[in-house]
Amino acid sequence: MATLDNRVFDNGLTVLDTEADEIHITSAEATSFANVSAVTLGNSTTLSIGAPADRAGGGREVTVAATTDGSVTGTGTATHYAIVDSGNSRLLATGSLSASQSVTNGNTFTLSSVTIGIPDPA
Repeated sequence: MATLDNRVFDNGLTVLDTEADEIHITSAEATSFANVSAVTLGNSTTLSIGAPADRAGGGREVTVAATTDGSVTGTGTATHYAIVDSGNSRLLATGSLSASQSVTNGNTFTLSSVTIGIPDPA
């Protein structure tokens, strides 16, 4: 059976905790940092990501805290999120929202917490 030590997982996931500085809601899944600007409908810079912890079913995960102060900068339907390191122009993670949201420029948005994990090798 293949294995990876928690340190291997944690060093990969720690990038999210230490380098991510914005979360965006997007109208489609972002494919690169440059693409985030084409699909963003809003963002928040008060991003909080916890330290790596055990993942149910094996592996490790981090929890992205709920967003309560997102600023909507476009009108459309948000279907995904994108977590970025804006200082280094990196797209770090994307995922589907649990439910799409119709948003209007000038309003605010909230997101529930999400977990991002790496499963144990098969």
